[in-house]
Amino acid sequence: MTNYREVLRLNSLGLNKMEIAQSCGCSRNTVAAILNRAEESGLHYPLPDTMSDKELAELLYPPAASKPAYKMPDYEYVHRELQRNGVTLNLLWLEYCDTCRDSGEIPYQSTQFNKYYNDFLVKKNATMHLNHKPGEIMQVDWAGDTASVIDTDTGEVIPAYIFVAVLPFSGYSYVEAFFFMNQECWTAAHVNTYKYFGGVARIIQCDNLKTGVDKHGFNEVTLNKNYRELAEHYGTAVIPARVRAPKDKAMVEGTVGVASTFILAAIRNEQFLSLQELNSAISDRLKAFNNKPFQKKDGSRASIFEEEKTFLLPLPQRPFELALWKIAVVGANYHISVERMNYSVPYEYIKQKVDVRLTRTAIEIFYDGNRICSHPRLNGRSNQYSTMESHMPPNHQKYVQWNAERFIKWAEKIGSDTETVIRAVLSGYKVEQQGYKACMGLLKLADKYSAERLENACKKALGYTPRPSLKNIQAILGSGQDKIQEETKTTSSSSQYGFTRGADYYDRRKK
Repeated sequence: MTNYREVLRLNSLGLNKMEIAQSCGCSRNTVAAILNRAEESGLHYPLPDTMSDKELAELLYPPAASKPAYKMPDYEYVHRELQRNGVTLNLLWLEYCDTCRDSGEIPYQSTQFNKYYNDFLVKKNATMHLNHKPGEIMQVDWAGDTASVIDTDTGEVIPAYIFVAVLPFSGYSYVEAFFFMNQECWTAAHVNTYKYFGGVARIIQCDNLKTGVDKHGFNEVTLNKNYRELAEHYGTAVIPARVRAPKDKAMVEGTVGVASTFILAAIRNEQFLSLQELNSAISDRLKAFNNKPFQKKDGSRASIFEEEKTFLLPLPQRPFELALWKIAVVGANYHISVERMNYSVPYEYIKQKVDVRLTRTAIEIFYDGNRICSHPRLNGRSNQYSTMESHMPPNHQKYVQWNAERFIKWAEKIGSDTETVIRAVLSGYKVEQQGYKACMGLLKLADKYSAERLENACKKALGYTPRPSLKNIQAILGSGQDKIQEETKTTSSSSQYGFTRGADYYDRRKK
């Protein structure tokens, strides 16, 4: 399916229809038709955030009756079979028709079959000189040769892979070594290249490696998510070379060979104990390489680059930050688990699959292409939770509003013994939140029995144990033991201060 959003984005960058068609893997006529329909519909990039790809497609192309689709022959196979004795184009067409009927597909007639084969031959045998415009294309690739770094602890020789980027107009190049050829190194190489050039070319041309292109089919090119984000951040477009067609980026292929000779071969006898040392040596040789005079024309790569630099797009205010994408399922506790950390999601998405974008500082969560929430990225011990109250169901939100400080302040208003019991209850659980329900139940006893009786019950319970439970307090109040304590206190007070009969009272008979 054609990426209509990408077509509109690249058009807003000023790319012509042919360049857009190459980047999106469709024809120039398709691009022209999409732009015409967008203009008729009043659609302009950037599109509203709430508009999904499906809605955009329906706006541009309302549903209509489907047209018959013909099966395109495999002309690579046809070309190979024609090399065999006795095989003719007509025989291959008949076999193609039989295959289409067996699979329920519609075949081309022989005239169209022959025409497309002739077109295939023209393209297969065609070669041309590519004239590049200043600041238009940056070609990137990994070199086949590697350098090496010696591990200072084990003495092991560690291979270092060489990234090469070149601006075909001037030949100005950038070379850097990395320990890996993964997504992180691929992204860092591009960021460092743009910093070195001081600007951005309008098009990136690369091989069909997994860190750049997920799929390069006959009708569609699917870029790696991180690579597409990098292109959007720098305002450039990615146009991968054709599969198994190194001539599409001949300049970088040639530069790889020259760099291998001029840079890597020159430092082959040196030993490097760190990647920084290796890249420092490469940087010195790279400077000499870019300033080396041309043999068949005036100037050098560096001198021509000074003219080309004015045509480069300006760098954004901040460099691109690498993001990793993962898929997660929202659990019943409305959290997802990513990198052994837990992040909340609105509870409406429970049991749904979501896309997670991880950067060094943040976590973004997407559902059906729309961002539904984000969190600061957690670091440190595993199994931490980042929970937003707005993501909880209403009944959970009421519960989370309570905390230990609030329970303690409530208990202070009743009395010091009640406060002591509340503190003991909260400290009796491994996780403080587990004691909230018991604290709530204990403090609510003041509504049923009165605050004075609750304070007396807590005092009596503390006389038995330093860590009384809710059941202890309930038993004391239910049996009235707190009242017995009060009555005992009153009786002892009366005996201490009551009326005492004197000797004269007992001597009345003598009188």
